[in-house]
Formats: sequence, C-alpha cells, structure tokens
Amino acid sequence: MIVNQTARGLEQLDALLGDWTITSKKFAQVQGRQTIERIENGSFVRLQAHVDDDRFPATTQIISSDDSGDECTCLYYDSRGVHRIYQMSVVEGVWKIWRNAPDFNQRYVGTISDDGDTIAGQWESSKYGKHWEVDFDLTFRKSSD
Repeated sequence: MIVNQTARGLEQLDALLGDWTITSKKFAQVQGRQTIERIENGSFVRLQAHVDDDRFPATTQIISSDDSGDECTCLYYDSRGVHRIYQMSVVEGVWKIWRNAPDFNQRYVGTISDDGDTIAGQWESSKYGKHWEVDFDLTFRKSSD
C-alpha cells in the first residue's frame, strides 16, 4: 500500500507549489518558467526551471526533509553539469535557500507577497560567509495558465 502523505517539513513549501514565470531586473530581456510540484506521493518536491537564454542553465532540484526536523535539503543539478546541496526553508513568508561551501557560499532570500502570487528576492554570494554581494535579483510570478 502506497501512503500519500506529505513528508514532514515539506508542508512549509506549499506556498511555492505551481507554475511560475521568472524575471530579473538585471537581465530584463530574459524570461523563464519554473514548476514546483510534489512527487513520489508527497515524499519529495521537484523544482524545475528553464530560461529562454543559453547563458542560463536549466535546473532541476529535488527537495525533502529528514523525519527528525523541518529543515529541507535540496539536491541541485543544472544543464552545465553542476551538482550542489542546498538547505531550504519557507518561514513567515520568506523563502530562503542557502549553501555553505568552501570559498563559495550562496543564498537566496525571497519575500512572498500577501496574496502568494509573487516572490521577490535576490541571490547573493560570499567567499567566506561574512561579506555578501548581490549576484542578481529574481522575481517569480504565479502563472495563471
């Protein structure tokens, strides 16, 4: 018997589920799409994104959590062949993704609008995790189609 139950910790990602358009002020001429959905009977969340510009890789992320806690772990892969592990949370309307790695720390902090239709934030990086620099902004808008 297959149990259809959301894994502990994944319910915090409910606000992210659906289809989204992706835009950036820094790359105003570029637009992309992102789909976030539950898979494997709620055991995982899959995030897939694609931008219609060869400068930006297509990405796939598989997200889940440990039975003992609410923090999510994200396995990231992109079309350049890059593999990374991120942590992820959505708490009080703020979507955070972060990675602490030698010489290349990264984080995304996005604020979810009150109506849940927009997430506005930015990716930042830091060599040692102390002084952060903005890499680029990203805004997600929930698709109506």
